[in-house]
Amino acid sequence: MIEKMTKYSFILLSSDTEEFLLQLQSTGMMDITRSRKPVDEKSSALLGRITDCRDTEGFLKKSDFAKDPDISGIQAAAQSAELPDTDPVRFVREQKEKLESIASAIATEKSRMKEYAPWGDFYKSSLDKTASEAGCEIHFFTVSEKGFDSTWGQEYPMQVISRDGKNVWFVTVVPKGGTVTLPAKELPAPAYSAREAEARAEALRAEAVAVKGAILKAREYIPRLEEESISRADELDLYLADAAAVTAAENAVTLFVGFAPTKDDERISEALDTMDAYWFKEEATKDDNPPIKLRNNRFTRQFEVLTGMYGMPVYDEFDPTPILAPFFLLFFAMCLGDAGYGIVLVIAALLFKYKMPDSSFGKMWSLIMTLGIGTMVIGTVLGTFFGVSLSEAAWVPEGLKKCMITGNIAGFPAQMVLSVAIGVVHICLALTVKAVCYTKRFGIKSTVSNWGWLTLIIGGITIGAMALLDVMSSDVTRIAIIVIGIISGLAIYIFNTPGRNPLVNIGSGLWDTYNMATGLLSDVLSYLRLYALGLAGGMLGSAFNTIAGIVFEGCGIPGLNWIFFILVLLLGHTLNIAMSCLGAFVHPLRLTFLEYFKNSGYEGRGQAYRPLATQETNK
Repeated sequence: MIEKMTKYSFILLSSDTEEFLLQLQSTGMMDITRSRKPVDEKSSALLGRITDCRDTEGFLKKSDFAKDPDISGIQAAAQSAELPDTDPVRFVREQKEKLESIASAIATEKSRMKEYAPWGDFYKSSLDKTASEAGCEIHFFTVSEKGFDSTWGQEYPMQVISRDGKNVWFVTVVPKGGTVTLPAKELPAPAYSAREAEARAEALRAEAVAVKGAILKAREYIPRLEEESISRADELDLYLADAAAVTAAENAVTLFVGFAPTKDDERISEALDTMDAYWFKEEATKDDNPPIKLRNNRFTRQFEVLTGMYGMPVYDEFDPTPILAPFFLLFFAMCLGDAGYGIVLVIAALLFKYKMPDSSFGKMWSLIMTLGIGTMVIGTVLGTFFGVSLSEAAWVPEGLKKCMITGNIAGFPAQMVLSVAIGVVHICLALTVKAVCYTKRFGIKSTVSNWGWLTLIIGGITIGAMALLDVMSSDVTRIAIIVIGIISGLAIYIFNTPGRNPLVNIGSGLWDTYNMATGLLSDVLSYLRLYALGLAGGMLGSAFNTIAGIVFEGCGIPGLNWIFFILVLLLGHTLNIAMSCLGAFVHPLRLTFLEYFKNSGYEGRGQAYRPLATQETNK
């Protein structure tokens, strides 16, 4: 349900604003109307600094160089390095830029090593001096082995420097200013030898080790960066709350508006009485557009994150989470559809809880475990355990098999019929919620058509079911159908908008009929994915079991056949679990967000309750 909120209004001297907000921040209970993006240079600078600190912190945490071949040298450089008393962000940025520059230079020298290798070892200065004293020029050429002609030496003084079987590298000597015309590619004179390029690369590599050592040493900045990012975030939150204030009386008085849960009125009032500000409170209304805080039981609370993914309800709307929770659990379990995979999820949830409590999955371990337990139950009912059909297994007790959904209904697989039936129930529930909530929000006059459709659909389904079960005679059924048809027809076509021209109402009803007929049919058929995904996952799991069996039978080496058998099962079912879990999350979410929310009239345009608080208070 949606927590009832109280609206607080504050009046205080502008000079007391900062101190007041600091006191309010320490309570961690008041949501002050604030901007959602930087409103000026100061807030932009604060946000930029927070981003820089967190990016630098993330870079340092990843830069352990454990897999670097020079790790021992890097660690030695880190031990001897001294961190300057300067801005950590600027220092780390400078080291990153140095490292990138060095890496680029090393790549250039390695390229030159390859390019200069055919020319052997020489001293460029000596070579240039000799050529200058002799009044000649040296030209460098390369050509393929097939294209090389040794008779070129008769035309130009020529010396072959090296050859590798595919290419030939040679030089010619001509008088200064002379030209060489040969069917070969002339190359620029090498700036230095390959050995010198290698020496330069080694020197750069040593320089890179020193820079990496400085970065490794800079990991000592991490606590400082974490502390600064938290303090800057608190400062930004405080500043944005201050920026949202209204200033009056020639900039001498500041007016604030805030919201807090009504159940905390007493505690908040006690805290506010100790502050130097005039304040008063009143019950929040939908026109105030207060922030939304949801209050649900332990089971439902796990699924509030899914509601938040779509959007929080507005203040006079309904909280969809109590209905979303059981249906999403059912949909997920049916899409995954394997009791064995449910056990894997439960084990994974425990690992996340105790081994990775601070990770995103660790914080959602309870939801993962709930989904796993639901999958174990539904997977057993559907009769699948790691791709094995439980209804056909001899080792499964007969009493358990009787609880499984197997066989056909009216010529269709029972699980397919179950999926469609669940879809019908889900859509009918959505229409009921829409009629009730719209009536509460907008009044009965605005929802006559909704009640008409609800009467027609649910009444028709109920009468049809009772007729099929021979609960009602044909005469009673006929009368009931006529009564429901008349009541719903009047509501849909004549009185859908009371006070409007009846002809306009009839036209509106016909258009509504077209939309409902086509929309509801496609919506109900969408629930077939519950059956299709569960069937696909089960068949893929069974296929991996079969492949593992074939591998086991085909390998005649005792012991090795078991290894291959287990590997195929592990790899196959791991892949199947990963794909099935993804589908089991996305498609139930789609059925909830599109089919259910659309038919229930849920808008989801509310803003989440976000009290002004420090990072420590939030914990």
